[in-house]
Amino acid sequence: MSPVTLSTPVAEALAANRPVVALESTIITHGMPWPQNLEVARRVEATVTEAGATPATVAVIEGRLCVGLDDDQLQALAQAKHVAKLSRADMAVCIAEGRTGATTVAATMIAAARAGIDIFATGGIGGVHRGAEASFDISADLQELSQTPVTVVAAGAKAILDLPKTLEVLETLGVPVIAYGQDQLPAFWSREAGLRAPLRMDAPAPIARAHRARQQLGLPGGQLVANPIPETAEIPRAELAPVIAAATRDAEKHGIQGKALTPYLLQRIYELTEGRSLDANIALVLNNARLAAGIARALCDLRSEDA
Repeated sequence: MSPVTLSTPVAEALAANRPVVALESTIITHGMPWPQNLEVARRVEATVTEAGATPATVAVIEGRLCVGLDDDQLQALAQAKHVAKLSRADMAVCIAEGRTGATTVAATMIAAARAGIDIFATGGIGGVHRGAEASFDISADLQELSQTPVTVVAAGAKAILDLPKTLEVLETLGVPVIAYGQDQLPAFWSREAGLRAPLRMDAPAPIARAHRARQQLGLPGGQLVANPIPETAEIPRAELAPVIAAATRDAEKHGIQGKALTPYLLQRIYELTEGRSLDANIALVLNNARLAAGIARALCDLRSEDA
């Protein structure tokens, strides 16, 4: 029996070579309060649909790895308590124990690849945490990008991270980091990280061709497409830097680390920015969903040409 359960719309779209975009679920369970989390999940799915693709939100539901959730499942997940936050290391255990878990970037990539989905939209990837030279706190997302053949559309790595070290690790792992429409690497809530991106592409079709070329060359891993947040929604880097520093100091003072660190920092930054960070987060996720749908459509066109 397959470990992956596809929803009917996702299965039909894949069978007919129609574009599909995978979506993570930790934004629902660990990123926002009820009922805003459900509202945003619906908006992200609607954005993918309006852009011409089928959304495939991924989660483990009572031991089943589900790729594509119906609205009842979305509602139940949005209200569920004690939902596990799943990455590569613990997803199989969650399935084996019949539990419910939300998928991070790494886990969503795994599920997407098993389902035959090439494109995944998220907010921001994990990376190298500040102080990693002492803590060795580095997200599994980076290794996943190096070995699982999925193109990930994100607004860069989360700005709470050590972005230069994150970029260096991605380069070492051979992950293409492609800035969309600009030379600067974006930094989640901010359009610029102060770092020049290794690669730049300005349209979905070339990104789709690069994805296919990696497959044809037999190269492992995927691509990171760093899509800057819309200008109207960004929080400039100079304004955000002292807020992140304050939130980081608070986390250290309270001994917050491991999987609890990112949710804590995001919540603290939300408080310190009086909600602006969450508004920016929603805007960038919707923006990434639109671009991901465009890349998925372009990839389906390439497959049709090959047929």
